[in-house]
Amino acid sequence: MNPTAILSALAEEQQGLLELLQRPQITRHAGRDFWQGELHGQPVVLALSKIGKVAAATTATALIERFGVARMVFTGVAGGLGEGVQVGDVVVAADFLQHDLDVSPLFPRYEVPFYGRARFPGDADLTALLYAAACAALAPVDAGRSSALRCPRARVHRGLLASGDRFVSGSGESQALQAALAGAGHAVLAVEMEGAAVAQVCLDYGVPFAAMRTISDRADDSAHVDFTSFVEQVASHYAQAIIERFLRSLSIK
Repeated sequence: MNPTAILSALAEEQQGLLELLQRPQITRHAGRDFWQGELHGQPVVLALSKIGKVAAATTATALIERFGVARMVFTGVAGGLGEGVQVGDVVVAADFLQHDLDVSPLFPRYEVPFYGRARFPGDADLTALLYAAACAALAPVDAGRSSALRCPRARVHRGLLASGDRFVSGSGESQALQAALAGAGHAVLAVEMEGAAVAQVCLDYGVPFAAMRTISDRADDSAHVDFTSFVEQVASHYAQAIIERFLRSLSIK
């Protein structure tokens, strides 16, 4: 059975998953560590994409070419842009776009040259499984008690993720970015730095891809506040719980 690749940009986002990996074997390739093993009954490869679109594309290509992965899932953090997307929420990507890509006037703004599109969809079946896993992980345990993972009023959203080689961290910049994308017909939920690149690689190779992002900030002037603490104390636990449910759902699919 070909393995499932689980990608994150930061080591802290994946630490809990690595600690649970059974029969781990490490391979050093393309300047990266790839951890092969088993999680919740499924063969997996854990890898850090590093930060940015080029690094993410390199890692995704290596996972496909070297390890023959059957599918790819990205888990990490993002800045919330969409209305109602708050810190502690989870966004599961329906599709992906590069917000810093502009080859106009040769091509429409945001369109990837020679692909005829600006947005790359996640795999529908894989995204549905990941969305269901996220909803289950954040759902109240019972009518009177919330899940230990749940931030106050945390929600799961599904929609557009925008990627770019810039850490969006100012109110003016985030508002301008949201307005520019909306003006082009792209209602974005969150912004990050890797997803669209991985989506494009996976499309090229015909490998199913899905991604989830925990909202660590609102991509504004407070985006740097306690970022590391949030990743370690919240996002990593979300990833562990959601990926467990996702992998178990693969076993019964």
